[in-house]
Amino acid sequence: MNLPNQLTLSRMALTVAFVAVMFSGLPLAETVALALFIVASLTDLYDGRIARRRKIITNFGILMDPLADKILVCSAFIVFVGRDLFPAWMTIVIVARELAITGLRLLAASKQVVLAAEGYGKHKTTSQIVAIISVLTLVSYPEWGGWAIAVFDSWVPWFTEAAKWVAVILTIVSGGLYLWRNRQIYLTDL
Repeated sequence: MNLPNQLTLSRMALTVAFVAVMFSGLPLAETVALALFIVASLTDLYDGRIARRRKIITNFGILMDPLADKILVCSAFIVFVGRDLFPAWMTIVIVARELAITGLRLLAASKQVVLAAEGYGKHKTTSQIVAIISVLTLVSYPEWGGWAIAVFDSWVPWFTEAAKWVAVILTIVSGGLYLWRNRQIYLTDL
């Protein structure tokens, strides 16, 4: 198995570890979860770059890389709802968008059409990752001691709230645009 595919599989394993740690109740659990999520996000950044640079794009990677991304991000938002860190309605919007776009891509694939990712989708993913890291930082930094409270207390709470809204807005906009631009895929079946 090539390195990009190993990174994709490691992202799935890191997602399982992230969820387990978030519900563990162990000391410094949020800090460990933050570190796990950052590492998982970095595997997302590098697996595609490495695959393209080395020209080792595989069917496994084409299928599993976006799936691993969605599992990581959706798992984080669902965990946040379970921990009362994120509004349920925002998570429903995010997860519903991901399912709708995945469904559209599957429908397109059944018609031998490949739907590429768009720029808005990449911005949406970045905003979601920033929101997740912000929430994790917000619940983690009190564990780091007085210095962290002095440094982060003045800006992390408002930044996290803004990051949540940006992620939800970009999720709605990117999903709506993607569905509209590719409407011929699903309208021809009506």
